[in-house]
Amino acid sequence: MRVPTSKAMDQLGGFDMKVEVVVVPVSDVDRAKAFYQRLGWRLDVTPPGVVQFTPPGSWCSVQFGPNLSAAAPGSAKAYLVVADIIASRNALIAAGVEVDEIFHTGPDGPSSGPDPERRTYRSRATFSDPDGNIWLLQEVTARLPGRVDTASTSYSPANDLPS
Repeated sequence: MRVPTSKAMDQLGGFDMKVEVVVVPVSDVDRAKAFYQRLGWRLDVTPPGVVQFTPPGSWCSVQFGPNLSAAAPGSAKAYLVVADIIASRNALIAAGVEVDEIFHTGPDGPSSGPDPERRTYRSRATFSDPDGNIWLLQEVTARLPGRVDTASTSYSPANDLPS
């Protein structure tokens, strides 16, 4: 395998590449569809045999269908970035989703509850879809430098997007 040189990598960095879709392996498409609808994710128009949902405020969607993946149902793990971990967890619970307790990361490992200072990337909670695919909620209150091009991107809650 040929490893790209620094010059080639600079050229690759000269155009946008964004994650558009992540395939989630499921065993029952109708059951998965009902679950993701319950989350309030937008059902997108897709070709036959493909179901696609987009979380509110996300530029990346998830797809599933009977022949989209050879991966075992329940083998996926993905992160969902939220601005308020407590409000997000409460909303999921109100929609009938079982969500684990909030925890935060620190120097001594995970601890119960949200990060006391609500520092970015620290507070988390997990839930699973009916097949066991894991979704990890991660509270992001500010992006670290270099993570997002602030000249072309802003980060705000989904309800701010229309304005």
